[in-house]
Amino acid sequence: MKAIIIDDERLARAELRKLLQDFPEIEVVDEAANVDEGISKIENHNPDVIFLDIQMPDMNGFSVLELAGKELLSRIPAIIFVTAFDQYALKAFEFHALDYLLKPFDRERFSDALDRARTQINDRQNSGGSDPRILGLLEKITSEREYLEWVTIKKDERILLLKVADIHWIEAQGNYVLLKFEKESHLLRETMDKMESELDPRSFIRVHRSTIININQLKELHVWARGEYRVITHSGKAFTLSRGYRSRLDAFLNKHPAQI
Repeated sequence: MKAIIIDDERLARAELRKLLQDFPEIEVVDEAANVDEGISKIENHNPDVIFLDIQMPDMNGFSVLELAGKELLSRIPAIIFVTAFDQYALKAFEFHALDYLLKPFDRERFSDALDRARTQINDRQNSGGSDPRILGLLEKITSEREYLEWVTIKKDERILLLKVADIHWIEAQGNYVLLKFEKESHLLRETMDKMESELDPRSFIRVHRSTIININQLKELHVWARGEYRVITHSGKAFTLSRGYRSRLDAFLNKHPAQI
């Protein structure tokens, strides 16, 4: 079995690797420290099992599944959530997760989780189909998630109500984010990570640690050397796609393949 570990804590990843040394039938082919790295590693390796930390700084582990999408998830037989918080463990079971490991866990509990993973992988191989629990997890996440529709900006003695769908792009500005509309811009005291987590990924895509773009504003993608992109909006604004966020754009392009 090929395994990938996705956890922002280096020591936690090392501990999982150490435990897996006692199970020679499982090979750790890669590891990741954040959501974007995780999606990229999954795409590259097509693992049989993923050890997925739920609580990470940029986004939670459920965001990995949401951003990965149904097509990619359908190729993954087993997901084992890892968490230090009971409420997340309960949520994992509500979301049909194969199993969860509540930190700190011992070798016996770890072995039990791997036994379930083996069974799930064998069932997947025998049936030749996707695990309905994993796909059900994604459907539950996307159907229950409520995304930001309006933002309020205090301007002197006024409070502006601005529709999120009208935002062209968002840029980091120190402790604020700059919301760029067609004819005006507004500062909002918020972090980029928090802003991204509240936006509908079907409408907004993060192309850089300091830039989020409304997908409806995308006009062209210019391919540079080494597979890098230059993103051009309808207004002519150009942004460089950071390598760390390539998986987000790839997921969007896979859903909207170019016509020749």
